[in-house]
Amino acid sequence: MKLFNVANKYCKESDWKILAMVKFCLFSMGIIVGVLLPDRFRNIVLIIFGVGFIVTYVPLMSKFFKLWKEGK
Repeated sequence: MKLFNVANKYCKESDWKILAMVKFCLFSMGIIVGVLLPDRFRNIVLIIFGVGFIVTYVPLMSKFFKLWKEGK
């Protein structure tokens, strides 16, 4: 898949500052979408994406703290 190859190359050639900007950009887009959602959908979207956040955050932080521990 060419898209994934390009994405991998982009990540490898970027430093943490560029990747942080990408994350802030995506976060901002998520806030905009959240503000524009009709009230009747907000609770279900909050639950779905809250679970998605937890499922992705735990492994990311686990890896981060493992690397941090190794560097001490």
